[in-house]
Amino acid sequence: MDAVDAVGVLVVGAGPTGLALGIDLARRGVDALVVEAGETLSPGSRGKGIQPRTQEVYYDLGVLDAMRAAGGPYPPRLLWKNGEPLDTKPMFDAVAADEGAPYTEPLMVAQWRTQEVLYARLRELGGRVGFGRGLTGLEQDAEGVTAGLADGTTVRARYVVAADGGRSTVRRAVGVGMTGESVDPSPFLVADLRVRGLDRDHWHTFVGDDGCGVALCPLAGTDDFQLGARLPEGTRIDLSLEGLRRLVTTYSHLDAADITEVRWASDFRPRAALADRFRVGRVFLAGDAAHVHSPAGGQGLNTSVQDAYNLGWKLAAVLAGRAPDALLDTYEEERRPNAAAMLGLSTSVHHGEVRRGEATVQLALGYRESSLTAETRAHPGPVRAGDRAPDGRNADGVRMFDAFRGPHWTLLTPEPVAGVDGLRAPESYGPGVFLVRPDGYVGWAGETAAEGLRAYAERTGAFAAA
Repeated sequence: MDAVDAVGVLVVGAGPTGLALGIDLARRGVDALVVEAGETLSPGSRGKGIQPRTQEVYYDLGVLDAMRAAGGPYPPRLLWKNGEPLDTKPMFDAVAADEGAPYTEPLMVAQWRTQEVLYARLRELGGRVGFGRGLTGLEQDAEGVTAGLADGTTVRARYVVAADGGRSTVRRAVGVGMTGESVDPSPFLVADLRVRGLDRDHWHTFVGDDGCGVALCPLAGTDDFQLGARLPEGTRIDLSLEGLRRLVTTYSHLDAADITEVRWASDFRPRAALADRFRVGRVFLAGDAAHVHSPAGGQGLNTSVQDAYNLGWKLAAVLAGRAPDALLDTYEEERRPNAAAMLGLSTSVHHGEVRRGEATVQLALGYRESSLTAETRAHPGPVRAGDRAPDGRNADGVRMFDAFRGPHWTLLTPEPVAGVDGLRAPESYGPGVFLVRPDGYVGWAGETAAEGLRAYAERTGAFAAA
């Protein structure tokens, strides 16, 4: 690779956020480069829960089948006491599926496997990842951003996206602070282990009288168990094989020899923090670089993928000259309040105030208050502008998620609109005309197409050639 690389978008970080964004940009024909400080994709199960809304995103990005093959459903939780199994409960309250929401159960995929699936899809689309090329410096000007990388090369990009985690180098480089608080004073750890003596049909939980303890969850699609532990305040953490053996045998009936291998381990203090800004000039923050969650709610990775899904089509539209730069301001406007809400939800789940289930599947999230949302009907039906556009089949048998799949806008209308291909909406949408954004949200809704549809399309680049 040349010492100076010129691209449309530089994505810093090859975790789920950066890879998902890379896929979305690649399928839109944007010249983008993802760079990663590590020499390989990062190891570890970390965020393993794929919520239903993220499954919908993965369907659009062409990776849902591969994700399902890489993971599986969540097992019920089995509580142990004094070496005896006591009680089995589902990890999530059931959410009923219907035609508009075909995916309602979280999918378990170890994060390292999620990254492998996304990386393979990115490569399939012609995208690229530069490993061992962490960011070392960044300067903006009126035309773009110049970024220095650890391998001594320089990249010139029109825009930069920070997807480099909670300790984001990019965020610090542009001077954005994070506001947050500790969620729990106790130290926590997570590790991927090989374990004997436990079945793989349950999430095995061992809790002491002080509320501390360990849980061993069989990681779907792998031979590993994920160890999660909450430890008493002041505990010295030992992530070695012997240290983790002592920890597991302290709280469970397992013998030290039952822990045969440590494949990855990390310790952390749960906190909730939100970046003060999501955009500084030509630099955008996404994923953990913008918001850090307690893992208890299963919201962090999913909120991060939603960031990428919201930003990708907007960057592509502006880079292609189909929309003004002001469209990019709606990224922070839409995603920062959404992330703040998910931070609050994650913390509430951590403290046992909210059950995992309907509140955590992310199907009800939307952008009704966004300046990019235009609801022009006097009496909106069940689907309003700003809402997630539901699945379903119209009278012609067309499935909406298939119609939405791809980088385009979709017009749902009962009447022809000159120069624009349209489909009829399912009856479940109610009456009206709906213009669905590339990220699957209704941008504009009206009684007829004559009520401002063209003006909205010009503002957003909706009908311009992709």
